[in-house]
Amino acid sequence: MPAAYQPTGQSGTKNPSLRKQLRQRRRQLDHFTQRHNAIRLTHRINRSLTWRGSRRIAFYQAIDGEIDPAGLLKKAWVQGKICYLPVLHPFHPHRLVFVRVSRHSRLHRNRWGIAEPVPAVGRVASIKSLDLILVPLVGFDRQGHRLGMGKGFYDRALSFRAGRRFPRLIGLGHMCQESGETLRPAPWDVRMDQIATPRWSFGRLWPL
Repeated sequence: MPAAYQPTGQSGTKNPSLRKQLRQRRRQLDHFTQRHNAIRLTHRINRSLTWRGSRRIAFYQAIDGEIDPAGLLKKAWVQGKICYLPVLHPFHPHRLVFVRVSRHSRLHRNRWGIAEPVPAVGRVASIKSLDLILVPLVGFDRQGHRLGMGKGFYDRALSFRAGRRFPRLIGLGHMCQESGETLRPAPWDVRMDQIATPRWSFGRLWPL
């Protein structure tokens, strides 16, 4: 049984300056590099066996220099996959739900400035029913540990995942977001099955 999530929402890493440093690295990437990295990552993920075998996939809206999965979202629609975006729970503000989206979905900005769909009846998925979740990150190490923004949204949403194979979890990042040190996860931090960057990937899934 995984440890109960701590209410502070803080990451397990003991070095808060590391998060600041890694956020700064991705923010410093110029528009050309951001776009180039996103295109390369889209090609890598799109030809992977994990992607091909997944039908219900959760994406995210990139902010703050995160690598943008918008190209993958467009490919998923063309390929007939069922696509979801994370939404802050309307009654439990520290929790995420995943809402089905189409090309025609209307989005609005949440309190963090992130575009998200309205969680309409019948379009909210059970997270356990998803095949694949693409997860944003601030930093990562080669053991699959993820450093997030420090709010704990994904760790809370994925707390059920211990000991399960699905949904598959792939953390997406730029190469510059690799930590120079092994991250020290807290008991509630959720490890990724795979870390994928534009150039390489590593983890427990088929090579990307």
